[in-house]
Amino acid sequence: MKKYIWKNKWRYLIGGTCLIGSTVVDILIPFITLSMVDDVIVGRDMAIFKRDIMLYIAAGFTRAAFQYVKEILCDMSGCYVAMGLRKDLMRHIFKLHKGFFDKNNTGELMARVREDAGMVWDLTGFVGMLFTEATVYFIGVVICMLKLNVKLSIVPLIFMPPLAYCALHLEKKLGKDYDEISEKNAELTKVVEENISGVRTVKAFSAEGTEMDKFDQKNIAYGDANKKFAIDLADTDPMLAFIPKIMQASVILIGGIAAIRGIITYGTLVAFVSYSLAIVWPIENLGWMLSLISQGIAGYKKMKKILNTEVEIESPRADNKASDDEDSGALVFENVSFVMDGKKILDDVSFTLGKGRTLGIMGATGAGKSTVVNLIERFYDVTGGRIKIGGRDIRDMALADVRAYSSVVTQDVFLFSDTITENVRLGHKASMSERTVKDAIRMAHARDFVEKITDGYDAVIGERGIGLSGGQKQRLTIARALAKKADLLILDDSTSALDTETEADIQKEIADRKDMSKIIIGHRISSVKDADEIIVLEDGRIKERGTHSELISKKGAYYATYEAQYGDYRNALAVNE
Repeated sequence: MKKYIWKNKWRYLIGGTCLIGSTVVDILIPFITLSMVDDVIVGRDMAIFKRDIMLYIAAGFTRAAFQYVKEILCDMSGCYVAMGLRKDLMRHIFKLHKGFFDKNNTGELMARVREDAGMVWDLTGFVGMLFTEATVYFIGVVICMLKLNVKLSIVPLIFMPPLAYCALHLEKKLGKDYDEISEKNAELTKVVEENISGVRTVKAFSAEGTEMDKFDQKNIAYGDANKKFAIDLADTDPMLAFIPKIMQASVILIGGIAAIRGIITYGTLVAFVSYSLAIVWPIENLGWMLSLISQGIAGYKKMKKILNTEVEIESPRADNKASDDEDSGALVFENVSFVMDGKKILDDVSFTLGKGRTLGIMGATGAGKSTVVNLIERFYDVTGGRIKIGGRDIRDMALADVRAYSSVVTQDVFLFSDTITENVRLGHKASMSERTVKDAIRMAHARDFVEKITDGYDAVIGERGIGLSGGQKQRLTIARALAKKADLLILDDSTSALDTETEADIQKEIADRKDMSKIIIGHRISSVKDADEIIVLEDGRIKERGTHSELISKKGAYYATYEAQYGDYRNALAVNE
């Protein structure tokens, strides 16, 4: 935050100067009133009357000009600080490893980016500006009071300690309350985000009642946190309003007696009463301003916590090149092991995938298939062994190069709320041609349904692809992967929602792409049977490996899967024959 405040130093400097100028003008106006009473009303000096009227007008214009510049520059500076901090936060979130997102919910991250950044805007913008103005105003008024009459100034100053105590006590309580409100709001946001995103699932299982109960619990907890905030504010805020009224009454009483006895002039009394009235607004709003400042500081601390999260996967400073004798397109797993949270996910996995060749990976759920993908993309780093691309350890390669090498279609289909064309262009929006987009959609056998949709390629699909069937979404994600034209195409159980005929057509299109290597991960034998090599994972280890025919002849785990999927069909054919 400091660097963005420094970047806007000239705005803050000019805005702060105007703030002080506006406040000084405002503070000096009672002296014009003093002159009007003593010199004009009592002294009947018309020349001074004209002068004071002109001073009132000049003060009004000057204060208005200062206020205009101050409001624009100070609030604009707060906006730039919040924008910069929010941008840093999003950039840092993109750098964080996949494990971070496994442990932190979306609702909390959304609250940090949106609401906490807004609180920082308030802190560095109008709230900070208002607090500064209140402080300068208060000090200026006290100085003017002392200049007018030191003894009478003692009256309002006596009331300052109890007011300060009330304000500090209130700020302490409200700071804790806001922390609780922020946490409960993040939990509520998470529930709302999940249920809106998964509304079709909720409806399909008639789970509206259960989910409403969950929402009610979080909503009530959020409401209770806000109620406590309101109660704590109500406990102290009346005192902050009551004490200044007693102070004003005391000033009028004591000052009035002094004026009647001739100790002070009537103009001094009027000016003093004006100051005692004017000093109320900084005091009455002190608790509110301190609470907003506390919220801004608390919000910044929550953002800072994420910004301080260590980036575990980083690009190396030097990019080591492959040796001349290495296959520039080869992917090599050398005795790769991977442990997460004390659990071994992969153990001594080795394979070589030459350029243009296809590797099939099969295994039960939890066998480690998707982990292979995450390691290739370097979402995690191996804990044993190494992964090489073109002879280079991927830990020695720039992250951009590692991820440019492969194009992945995952089990979790994700489409953005954008046009079909822009979804397919993801990652190359500035450079990818319309021809490339259409060719990729054709190869993914999505052209028929895309061209039937209103607006066709320019049709805006709903959030996460709402409005499309599961098969249609999978075909668009396959098109997106093909359009990237990476050296390696990874299909991670990405045809599960397709019928066998469409799956076969897409596989043929992919097989014809001799310019790229392929890794096909699936549960269907039909997905991997044509691969140059197939490996079967079990508990993170390679149980079997070979071609389709070799694995069938071994009559092991792969053969058992084959029998489970095709046994009844082959037996039916045998009976018919």
